[in-house]
Amino acid sequence: MVSTGAVPNVVFRQLRGRRSAGEFAAAVRRAAREIGEHVACDARYIGRVESGEIRCPNYAYERVFLHMFPGSSLADLGFSAREAVRGRGARDTVPAPSPSPPPPLPPPATGRGDIDIDEESDVLRRVFMTSGTATVAAASLSFDGTRAAAAPVLLPAQRRVGEAEVAAVEKAVRQIRLLDDRHGGDGLYRRAGRPLRAAYALLDSGTTTRRATADRLHAGAGELAISVGWLAHDSGRFDDARSHYAEALAMARLAGDAALEAHAFCNASFLARDTGRPREAVRAAEAGQRAARALGSPRLLALLALREAGGRAGLGDRTGCDRAIGRARAAFERGPAAADPEWMTFFRDAELELLEAQCWSALGDWSRAARHGRRAVALQDAHFTRNLALYRAQLTGDLARAGLADEAASTGHQALDLLDRVRSSRIRGMLAGAARVLEPRGGAAGVATFLTRHADRDRH
Repeated sequence: MVSTGAVPNVVFRQLRGRRSAGEFAAAVRRAAREIGEHVACDARYIGRVESGEIRCPNYAYERVFLHMFPGSSLADLGFSAREAVRGRGARDTVPAPSPSPPPPLPPPATGRGDIDIDEESDVLRRVFMTSGTATVAAASLSFDGTRAAAAPVLLPAQRRVGEAEVAAVEKAVRQIRLLDDRHGGDGLYRRAGRPLRAAYALLDSGTTTRRATADRLHAGAGELAISVGWLAHDSGRFDDARSHYAEALAMARLAGDAALEAHAFCNASFLARDTGRPREAVRAAEAGQRAARALGSPRLLALLALREAGGRAGLGDRTGCDRAIGRARAAFERGPAAADPEWMTFFRDAELELLEAQCWSALGDWSRAARHGRRAVALQDAHFTRNLALYRAQLTGDLARAGLADEAASTGHQALDLLDRVRSSRIRGMLAGAARVLEPRGGAAGVATFLTRHADRDRH
């Protein structure tokens, strides 16, 4: 008899006791450190275990759980035997998993600096398959709501995916990046899930006619996952972003795609920095640099060095940060190259200045951060509307903390002017932080006007 759904792991739930899922996840992370393991356990992961979605943990989690509960076996903890979960026999008797995000991106775990990929994330076994058939309209890969150029495509299980389908995935990636440049992530994230699910369905629908086409499909789906992850990051959905980046990294590893791997590590490092995990940010950036060394793109190496610098700044490592910035500038000055990834169009002189400003800001050197922030604003390209607001929001905060309240208020007004066109939780959060710093100076006319305007906008 075929099972009809996941079976809750009541034993594991009992072991948690009165602790919340978050508290128990913290205990798991502490236990991992005790034995030299690194797992990115959070409340969501505990929920997946208790619901039965994760029937058997990966090997890292297994070692941690057995350390936490000495003398127990996986069966004693309510898990299924690994051989019952893996392999062809298990797939013949267990239904396909319900749609769910991939596991979070774990932190660096090995001496090689690699980042482990949770084994329960099988990136090629996806949903959108009904009785062996996946129906995917080409329009579902069109992010802006218009129909794609190709006609709707019926994808039987054995259909060979060709140029039209791969081109549609690549087009979706470009559409998302273009709209993000103009509008920010808040209003786009949910809509972006549709083309991403369609891309996963294409991966599942059958083999491609040529190896080159298969490589492009994997790369396109991975880039799409990163783009959707960035929208989640920019809109404050950090767990979702982490999951999307983990999916992209898994696809890169499966396809042996160093460029995709470097991109996934680059974004994972950025996310780790923004969510208060600077050590992970450094190690992810270092892993990205290793993946990128043979790609022939000095600008990519420069960006990854700046991601490393951001992590080192978060650790308070001023010397290490300064060295990483020096490597970044040296690589950047080598100029653009034919091998520069398409997604790096945003990485110009203005972005270089902005990222350095953020490093000095994290180190508490507000005046130096403001100097680089002013350069970023002066150099920025009006094409990137979202960055027009981002750079000004960063500069507003640095000026406020440097004691330059009037200039901060003036710059803050410029950022607020752009928020009718740009929806980004990240940018709003930066302005809110600047407003809090300026509140003690609210008696000054210019500052008071900015604070009032910011408060009015925040209420609406």
